[in-house]
Amino acid sequence: MHKPTLLTLAFAMTLTLAAPAAMAQVAKVNGTPIPQSRADALAREAAAQGRPDNPELRDMIKQELITREIMAQEAVKLGLNKNQEVSTQLDLARQSVLSRAYINDIGKRNPPTEEAMRKAYEQNKDQPGASEYKARHILVATEAEAKMLITQINGGADFAKLAAEKSRDEGSKPQGGELNWSPANSYVRPFAEAMVKLQKGAMTAAPVQSQFGWHIIRLDDKRQLSYEALKPQLQQLVQQETVQRTIADLRAKAKIE
Repeated sequence: MHKPTLLTLAFAMTLTLAAPAAMAQVAKVNGTPIPQSRADALAREAAAQGRPDNPELRDMIKQELITREIMAQEAVKLGLNKNQEVSTQLDLARQSVLSRAYINDIGKRNPPTEEAMRKAYEQNKDQPGASEYKARHILVATEAEAKMLITQINGGADFAKLAAEKSRDEGSKPQGGELNWSPANSYVRPFAEAMVKLQKGAMTAAPVQSQFGWHIIRLDDKRQLSYEALKPQLQQLVQQETVQRTIADLRAKAKIE
């Protein structure tokens, strides 16, 4: 009998070490194993939503996967997997998963470069989302009251004084309606859309309605956000553009009939 070589020993060790991972499972349902990888995937999804990965979560995931497997097996017994609508949904789910996997792969293979991000910054630095705004507002319950206050301000009344007296926003009221430096997307949409259209020092000519009531908005100042402050958004923007270009190239090359 010949002695094992280093190569055969290494191969045997590889198989020994790999076997537990390959065979790792959560449970068996009627002889069908539920792979540990499914539980890990659901745990990652829960973690992305802020759930801690602990024994309680793992047990809940295990029970959920067992229930799913039981129902899936029964569905197959009943032939539901051959139902046209079900089959179509399975095809769509597979297509969706593969599409997302491909998009993620594009991102991994094409990480945003510093040059691309700085170019994106120069192209987008004048957009509303690339600026911070220093605004004041007066929040009241009715449009009629807001119009009356606008008339008073246009007639010479002090905006800050009226805000301190009349505004329903208890957070900014003591500061004469003054709000902190903030990007436009930190405000509710109607407020943000009206604010970004204002010139420095200007006030909305008409009241602006939101779910909180009626606003009178004055823009006191505006400043561009720095490249470093916008870098996370620029990374996403460059990645999205890379994905769009890659998909456009694939469509151009594809034979579509």
